[in-house]
Amino acid sequence: MAIEQKIIGSIDALWRYPVKSMRGQTIEQAFIGYAGIYGDRLYAFKTSAGPDFFPYLTGRETQDMLLYTPRFRQPDKAVQPVNWAEAEALSVGITPVFSSAHELAMDVEAPNGQVYAIDDPALADQLATSAGAGHEVSLTHSQRAMTDCRPLSLISLQTGQQLAEETGIAIDNRRFRANIHLDLNSGQGFDEDKLVGRSLKLGDKVVITIVERDPRCEMITYDPDTGEATPELLRQVSQHHERNAGIYAAVVVEGMVKAGDRVELMA
Repeated sequence: MAIEQKIIGSIDALWRYPVKSMRGQTIEQAFIGYAGIYGDRLYAFKTSAGPDFFPYLTGRETQDMLLYTPRFRQPDKAVQPVNWAEAEALSVGITPVFSSAHELAMDVEAPNGQVYAIDDPALADQLATSAGAGHEVSLTHSQRAMTDCRPLSLISLQTGQQLAEETGIAIDNRRFRANIHLDLNSGQGFDEDKLVGRSLKLGDKVVITIVERDPRCEMITYDPDTGEATPELLRQVSQHHERNAGIYAAVVVEGMVKAGDRVELMA
């Protein structure tokens, strides 16, 4: 029996954050694998001042970190796994091979315009200085995204619009650092909350299951262009939306998606 599907919206934008807590990149198309969007959170900086269960340096310790801009040296290698076409063509659907660390090497532009190789010790030193005393900072790398909780995060344009209306603050959805910005046909803010426990089909192939609502921290208070804090945003989310904004998902079927793709609710 065919599964009934209902189009509930579309993908407005795709985002990835190659270096944890640094600026993101909007991309027209993305490979979504079991570990999330390809090229997302591949690098992170660890701090000696962090707890063992979360050793990463983030914008919570130094807002300046949000203003660093990472760029892949070979952007074509960061679109999808190097053998995705061949892997997808095989009937068994083999796991694709990810690009090497060399192929996914990055440079990072600091707020002052200076450019560093991602593994330049001077970059780690600069971040440590910004974070303040007690922080010894080092680079770590993974082929799989070093996300906080789940491999994929989504938020609707409508949720951002509702929060803007509630607070009187002009809200850029980049504050929420989600991978997928949804444009929901319902036109209602926080309607993505109703999708928890349901499965969505993105484009022609990718299937995700919505696992839970996204609990928020002070990171959403920081302006993505200036790093300035707006505490009333988190206060509004905490007091009126159970501290949640957006949703987390697990990936069931891998594949390519692009901005503008339809989003279907699978019954």
